[in-house]
Parts: sequence; C-alpha cells; structure tokens
Amino acid sequence: MNEHSFNLQDILGTSDSDYPAWNRRPVIGITANFMEDKATLAEAYYRSVIAAGGTPLLIPPYQEREALFETIEHVDAIILSGGADIDPRYMGEEPDYTLLHTINPKRDTQEILLTVLAERRGMPILGICRGIQMLAAALGGNVHQDIYAGIGGELLMHDQDPVERHKTTHSVDIVQGSLLARIFGTKELAVNTFHHQAVKSLPSGFMVNATATDGVIEGIETTDCRPIIGVQWHPESFIMDNNRCMLPIFQWVVNEAMLYRRTKELHGRITTIDSHCDTPMLFAEGYRLEGRSDKALVDLHKMREGMLDVVTMAAYIPQKGRDAESLAAAAEKATILLDGIEEQVARNSSHIQLCSTPREVMQAKKAGKRAIMRAIENGYAIGTDLSLIRHFKERGVVYMTLCHNGDNDICDSARGNGEHGGLSAYGREVVKEMNRQGMMIDLSHAAESTFDDVLLASTQPVVCSHSSCRALCDHPRNLTDRQIKALADKGGVMQVTMYNGFLRKDGEAALDDFMLHLEHAISVAGIDHVGIGTDFDGDGKIIGCSSASQLSNITRELLRRGYSNENIGKIWGGNWLRVMKQVQESTQQ
Repeated sequence: MNEHSFNLQDILGTSDSDYPAWNRRPVIGITANFMEDKATLAEAYYRSVIAAGGTPLLIPPYQEREALFETIEHVDAIILSGGADIDPRYMGEEPDYTLLHTINPKRDTQEILLTVLAERRGMPILGICRGIQMLAAALGGNVHQDIYAGIGGELLMHDQDPVERHKTTHSVDIVQGSLLARIFGTKELAVNTFHHQAVKSLPSGFMVNATATDGVIEGIETTDCRPIIGVQWHPESFIMDNNRCMLPIFQWVVNEAMLYRRTKELHGRITTIDSHCDTPMLFAEGYRLEGRSDKALVDLHKMREGMLDVVTMAAYIPQKGRDAESLAAAAEKATILLDGIEEQVARNSSHIQLCSTPREVMQAKKAGKRAIMRAIENGYAIGTDLSLIRHFKERGVVYMTLCHNGDNDICDSARGNGEHGGLSAYGREVVKEMNRQGMMIDLSHAAESTFDDVLLASTQPVVCSHSSCRALCDHPRNLTDRQIKALADKGGVMQVTMYNGFLRKDGEAALDDFMLHLEHAISVAGIDHVGIGTDFDGDGKIIGCSSASQLSNITRELLRRGYSNENIGKIWGGNWLRVMKQVQESTQQ
C-alpha cells in the first residue's frame, strides 16, 4: 500500500450505530482567539479535552445573540481560552494604551455574554489565562491593565518567552481545602506563565485559590456551589510534551460537564415542581414574570435556567384581626393576588400556563411550557365562611395552608398561643370541606396539636408545602421525626424548604444543609413522601440555591450522591403530583 492509498473501513472504524448513546462524551465548548480575521485555537486546548474524556467544540467569536443562545444549549461546559487583553472599559475604566497590548472588542463582547449565560445556567466553566480575567470581568470583578504598573514592587517575570510553553517557570501556593487543592492534591504547583494582565478584584461568591510568590492572583474559584474555576497559567500546554501533570483540571471540567449533561437530560424527562414560593408579594412593586428581576428569586428566565417546570405561587395573607371587616379584607386580598397570578400568566401565555391538575401539568410539560399552580397561605383568607373553599378551588387553588404565624379561626399555629388546643370545631368543618372539594390541606406553620388533629380528621393525605426537620434544627416550624413518619403513614408528602433559620440555628445555610434535611426526611418518611418547596421570595434562599436559576444544583447533588433517576423524579415532583391526584380524584368517588 502506498502512502496515498487508504481503506475507508479503517478510517470509519466502528459505525455510529454501534456507539452507545448512554456513553456519549460531554461536549466542551472552547472559545477561540481572533487574529487577522481568523478564529484560531492552539492544538493543546482540544488535545487536553480529548485526553480528559471530553469532546471539544470550537466556539468562534461571533456576537449574534440567537446563535449564542443556541450554542449554550448544546454544550455541557465552557473553557475560556487565553489570548488578547480585555478592554478595561467593560469594567468601567479608561484604557491606558501605554500598558495594554492587543484588545479585541468582538471577542470581549461575545465572551462576556457567553460567560454570563453559562454561569446563570450552572454550567461548568474553566477559565485559562485570559479566561480567568474574563471570569472577573464578566461576573463583577476587575482586572489589572498591567500587573507591573498596577501592583508595583518586585514581581516575578510573568512572561516566559522565549522559554518553551510547556516548561515551568515558577510555583504557585494553593489554598488548602480549596477545589483546586482537591483537583491537584497538592499545596504547591509548578506552572508556566504568559500574561501581563491579572485579576485585581474578585466577583461576588469567589475566592482566591492560588497565588504566586509575589502575590499575583494565579487562581480563583466559587464559594457557592457554582462549578467555576479559573487559573492564570496555561495547563493545556503540557499535553504537547506528553506531560499529563495538568490533566486533572481538564478531567475536573469534563466530569462536571458529564454531571451537567446528565442533569439536563434528566430534567427533560421528569417534571420538576417547587411547591411553594411567595413571589405574588412582589406584584405590587411592579414585578413582571417575563422580566429578569434583581429582587425576585422566581421569574421565567430563572425558571428556564434552573430547569424548573412548575412553581406554586402562594397568595400569602398575613394574620391580622378577626373582626368581620378584617376577615373580608383578607378574602379580598387573596382574590387580588390570585387575579395577579392570572394576569402574569396571561401576558406570557406562549411560554407558561396556569395548571390546577396533574394532567394539566403534564400537558404543559409536553408542550414545552413552564407552569404555575396557585395556593393560599393562611386559611385566614376564608375567615369563617366555608363557601370560600369552593370559591377558591374553582379559582384553581390546589392547596391552602391552614394558618400562618398566629392562631386563626381554624386552628393553632406553631407560632401561636394554643387558643384552640389544635383544630377548632370550625376547623374540623374546614378539613371536611377541603376533602370534599379536592383541595390539599397544607400543615406547614401548624402547631403539633393541629397537625395531629388534622391527620385524624382528614380522609385524604395531607402535605407540608415548605417545612424542614426539627431533629437537625430545633425550630417550632420544623417537623419532628414523629410528625414526618405520621405524615408518610397518612400517604402525604413533606416538601423540604430553604429558609435559613429552618436549616441551621447559626450562620448562613448552604446547599449541603438543605441536603442534610432532605436526606433526613427521606430516611424517616421514605423516598415516596419527600419533595422540595423553596419558599423563594418569602425569605427562602441559601448558598448554592439563591434563586430558581440554581435549582438544578439539587439534581446535580442528588446524582452525585447516587440517587436513581426514578427517585430523583419522585423527589422533584412525582410524590407531590401523586398526592394531588389522589386528593382531587377522591371527589369523584
């Protein structure tokens, strides 16, 4: 065979029909440099990704938003590669052209948008050299236009020309306990260097994980569960010398990309439901579901980014007086809030729909729409008028929380004075009527005495739409193990919430705290009786799940801990829909 002959089958190898879909390599998008009207990328980048088990995809520096949005939907991680300087005007500074080298606005604009889009979706990001600087520029930090002018003093030589790129020039100190330390398993690492810009100030939620001996920041990473890391050196260069010393950081991004892809695929198959948020409280402040709100934790953008299918918006009615005028005002307030939910959805009907039954939820999922379910938080809204239960059920309300922070005419609250010793006589009629109308009874906020009375009085399973575990955090709003077990025995479901004070007694709660409560509830109630109710926009918010855009972090953590797809589906909505279906269908018997 001469050098120009070939065998097509040898080139093709195994046919694509034999390639197992379940074993697909994650796609790692790598941003390209832009020089002389050409998109370029050093071979070392994609060689490192392939060696780590990923599939590289070059992303040229185009700025068309529709194409960028499409790109971000089809990759599983982003590597921000090295290259030209970042224009300081993106960080609010005037350029000093005596300090700057080449800048490229076309690339800067694209990468800032790409970085923000990836970060909002919880996508893994690895920033290399210019890439670490881009993380700072795009996410709220700042960059030295030139470290020698900006930092001053005696600095290392941070440009190793003409030394070969795969040779090390200095060492960096790695912060113990950091992600970077876990990746490389060391506290000191020899690196190469090609830069004169560097991170000056960090974005919110980031920490320095590595510094050079002269104090220059050489690495950053997040402190809030986002899978983002940046390094100032060029780890990709070493692969070209068959040196795999830097491969661990590429294996990290490939592994995180695999987890991200599994999360995306799973969310495409299951229905994800947040059983409680208080976003309607913001309607009077000009909230718009279709707008990206800096204040609200739930909107259409965040639902899409966090892969959340359904949110239950509660019409929250604060406990006030119980005279006739106050009770009428409470019912009117509930009506106004329900009207507001319907108006928000009507304005965005091509993207989201109102749902009141499991069937409608599944139809919305199939149609590719998000969904909103309605609830009332505090039975104070019905006052002493049982007919309002039917009225609100016909308005689409799927559950009513019997009380809030204070006793009402129905029952005693966990934060009340024990007025009735549990359910009042009227409260027993309320339970009976809610059963008859097929409206779920929510016992979050209820006193233990109320909880026990309702479980005895109700003919149907009951729910706790946003509660956590008292065994882990001793708060009267949390459920004891006895209550959790009784709720499960009744066939109900407990939705673990993200209110800081219900997860821990001191400090700021994070995703790990939430997972402790979730797994404790599962251990007591069983996998068929636990779910998620964030309490977003009602003070629910934790590190790692600070808005609806970060809810996929829960799925990623469940996958990391070995939960099956089936069980994750139960936690994320299957259990809740099962109880809703049972309660609603009981009216047809």
